[in-house]
Amino acid sequence: MKLVLEKAGDFQKSIEAIAVLIDEAEFLIDENGLALKATDPSQISMVDFVLEKKAFKEFDVKDKVKIGLDLDYLKQIMSRAKADDELTLELDESNTMLNVRFNGASSRKFNLPLIDISSADLPNPKIEFDVEIKMLASVLQGALKDASLVSSHVSIGVIEGKFIVKADSSKGNLDSVTEKDKKNLIELNAKQDAVSMFPLDYLQDMLKTAQSSTEIEVKLKGNAPIEISYGIGPARIKYFLAPRIES
Repeated sequence: MKLVLEKAGDFQKSIEAIAVLIDEAEFLIDENGLALKATDPSQISMVDFVLEKKAFKEFDVKDKVKIGLDLDYLKQIMSRAKADDELTLELDESNTMLNVRFNGASSRKFNLPLIDISSADLPNPKIEFDVEIKMLASVLQGALKDASLVSSHVSIGVIEGKFIVKADSSKGNLDSVTEKDKKNLIELNAKQDAVSMFPLDYLQDMLKTAQSSTEIEVKLKGNAPIEISYGIGPARIKYFLAPRIES
């Protein structure tokens, strides 16, 4: 197996976006490209990552390959890449190590040991969402930052065609309302009103890698998992987060 990406920067950001929630996981490399699907240790969130074959400068994969890696260590190694370095990922002859090579002003190679991860195939949650929104990441990032002053949990949803973020605690409360404007809140399609409560820190982690100008998609249904997705260069990352159900 040998994979070559022209620029290491996007893969570097992708690993950061996965590693905020996942400690270790298994990459699947097949004729379609490179993918990862895993839940966090608490199993309340899930990451679904895809980097298609066409994104690679060279894609030499004879058979389907599964590679288990310590993502925190991979993130540390990827942090040593310069954005414009050419990145090569290659299995060694014994299939026990992943060689990570950066080619730029100098050539550097790291060897990561593979780890054995017994993971079952994870299906994405099957949800008929009531709300689908396209917005700049800055809209949600700003609202979550406001909410963090009030509570560790936040309610997100759509009421009467407006995107709302609410937080309540003994400190007080926050009500954030954003209307569709084609610039920041680009699209808002709602079959009906829908609001769910989520742990704030998970949502903030999911948006850590997104630039403020990144267009994100948010899908919601009352008291159901939220889906947040966006592009990282040629890659696509999708997160699911279970709601907090109040009795």
